[in-house]
Amino acid sequence: MEFGLVALWLAVYLAFWALSMPLAALLFAGFDDQGAGFALPLGLGILTLVAYWVGHLAFGWIAVLAGLLALGGAAGFALSRDIEIQWRDRIDVPLVFVVAFLFIIFIRGADPGVIPGGGEKFLDFGLLKTLLRSPTLPPEDFWFADAPVRYYFGGHLLTALLTILTGTEARFAYNLALSGFFGMLIAAGYSLAGTVAAGFSVSRRKAGLFAAFFIGFASNLLTGVQVFIWALPDAIGGPLGRVIAANLNDLAAEKVVAPPREFAYWHPSRVIPGTINEFPFFSWLNGDLHAHMMSTPFLLLAAGLLFVYFRTPAREVTRRRLLVFGALPPLAGFIAFVNTWSFPTVLGLAWLSLAFAPATPTTLFSRQIATRTRRAESWLTNELVRLVSALACTVVILAGGLLWTLPFWLGTASRRSIGLFPERTALVPLLVVHGAFLAVFVPYLVAHARPELRKHAAQTGVVLALFIPTAWFGGLAGVALFCPLLAAGWLLLRLRDDIGYETVLMLAGLGLALIVEFAFVQENAAPSRFNTVFKVYMQIWVLWSVAASVMLARLLKGGQAIPTNWRTGARVLAALLVISTSFYGVFALAGHFNDGATDDMTLDGLQYVADYHAGEAEAIHWLDDREGSPHLIEAPGGAYRWANAPSALTGLPSVVGWPHERIYHGQEAYDERVTDTTKFYTGTPAEQVAVLEKYDVRYIYVGPQEREAYDPGDVSQLAGVSVAYEGGDVTIYEVKPEQLREN
Repeated sequence: MEFGLVALWLAVYLAFWALSMPLAALLFAGFDDQGAGFALPLGLGILTLVAYWVGHLAFGWIAVLAGLLALGGAAGFALSRDIEIQWRDRIDVPLVFVVAFLFIIFIRGADPGVIPGGGEKFLDFGLLKTLLRSPTLPPEDFWFADAPVRYYFGGHLLTALLTILTGTEARFAYNLALSGFFGMLIAAGYSLAGTVAAGFSVSRRKAGLFAAFFIGFASNLLTGVQVFIWALPDAIGGPLGRVIAANLNDLAAEKVVAPPREFAYWHPSRVIPGTINEFPFFSWLNGDLHAHMMSTPFLLLAAGLLFVYFRTPAREVTRRRLLVFGALPPLAGFIAFVNTWSFPTVLGLAWLSLAFAPATPTTLFSRQIATRTRRAESWLTNELVRLVSALACTVVILAGGLLWTLPFWLGTASRRSIGLFPERTALVPLLVVHGAFLAVFVPYLVAHARPELRKHAAQTGVVLALFIPTAWFGGLAGVALFCPLLAAGWLLLRLRDDIGYETVLMLAGLGLALIVEFAFVQENAAPSRFNTVFKVYMQIWVLWSVAASVMLARLLKGGQAIPTNWRTGARVLAALLVISTSFYGVFALAGHFNDGATDDMTLDGLQYVADYHAGEAEAIHWLDDREGSPHLIEAPGGAYRWANAPSALTGLPSVVGWPHERIYHGQEAYDERVTDTTKFYTGTPAEQVAVLEKYDVRYIYVGPQEREAYDPGDVSQLAGVSVAYEGGDVTIYEVKPEQLREN
């Protein structure tokens, strides 16, 4: 294990945390921990956003220094506002970060490989490497030479900045950055859940630890269901397992009735047919440095800022305006740049937070508008005014977010359309994936709705008796499951003042869960809503983890709204949830370390190349030592296998790479490059020269994939082409463009 690098990166993270704390304390005034859990994503977000703009002129150390100066200036401004930080009382938050960081370091140390199978590691590592080679932004697409990257690469940019700052090789930086994103996520969840709970006089640390557990270790209920079935007699467990399995994805279904020795960590992420339903622990165990994971700390940062707005009194108009129109737009734009799938979520969460905050959103505009809208006597009118004015504010955040990352929207972001009415999810997989959270939401809402339920018990029973079966048997299990909770949470936020932001987070997740039942993003990556559920469910998990943690901590404490005799039930519920959602982590870690070589742990993501692809390892290393970004031609390969490794592991732009590029640059453009590559390896000298000139190719890679696909001859017969490297299974030719015309 590279303990020196671990210590270095940990020191850098903690230094950023300390430097960012003054600004966090200024923005999160009123937070019990002064926003300590958000200091690190806040500071690194400022660093990256400034470096992004500067990087369009010059990327590298200049961009890093510009970001550091901006962050230092922000810290100085905050300190000038007489911010006093209680450092000793804040120590629990960086401690949570350190534990979470080291937890993933330990996991990745046993299996650090940037491998092509089982995820997007080749894509993620290639983005990091091409950024480190780029003199300006946006970087050149390493699988589509001469074209800029058309992908949200903000998290990879942040990783590149830390790599430059620490002087670390990318092969190690990949896993160190991955661990840092996890630590930021856990610390942010701990901070937000703890502060929301503290507002109800509930233990901040208890709620925070629940959040750390649900975000960082808990899983859905599939493995818990497996254990339950394993414990039953075969005569009962077998039929029950087959009934449950009949409603699940084929991969998950086969494991429901399998014995414990056949446990596989992969299958709980494939419960809902035709989709991916990841949760954080699975994602970090699998080890992609992917956008849907890297955006999660910043999503919680946005939720934290919105909670500050939520609890700021109406009279503090200037502070609320600064939060909504000053702080949120750049953060929303940055989140879109890190993971565009999270941009609508931030906007939706902003709309809900503004609409349900005690202060009416109209007070953010002129005094005359606020006074005029207060005169309305109708409840319905007041509700519509709140919703519409909150929407108007959200549109301002949207516009500001677009402006703060305008180059991304104008050139880098890919264009996709919306599809409607995909195949919807049945009840059983919904309960398996979301059941742990619903088991907290239902008693929490019922406890607070008891007075209203007593008054309107008959009406409520009739509505539920008619609505739920109709929706369920009408193929709308999601509607039957989520809409009653959505309605209950919405009404309680309006009727009672003893529930708050935890319920707003619940509503946000319910809204996302309902949307993906009816709409999806159309793309070439996968059919129907496969990718939409994949990207959205991670966000639901994070938001609901915080909400459920606050609710569970309140149920355990009891109080005015929650009867004391409910506390026993809450203890049983908490124990059952912790146990049932921990089985996956226990089995997965046992398998991970049994399969991994813990005696020789390392964070070197490329060590496996020499072990399993020895014939190409030295050739790839030779290419990696080339200066700048010379273009490469290689055989395009299928996704998720050892193909296009020379470009992915070096960041050198290739003529064409994995089929992912169809999504980003279009099917026609991708097919043209595949055809041109075939022409080069199998065509006439004239065709070969034309391809080399068209794409400004400087290196020709002939390895096992090229020989298998094309059986190419010796291209050094061309004028201007000579052997530059030969060893193992690979020959690399260098092209001198000025001599090609002699052919």
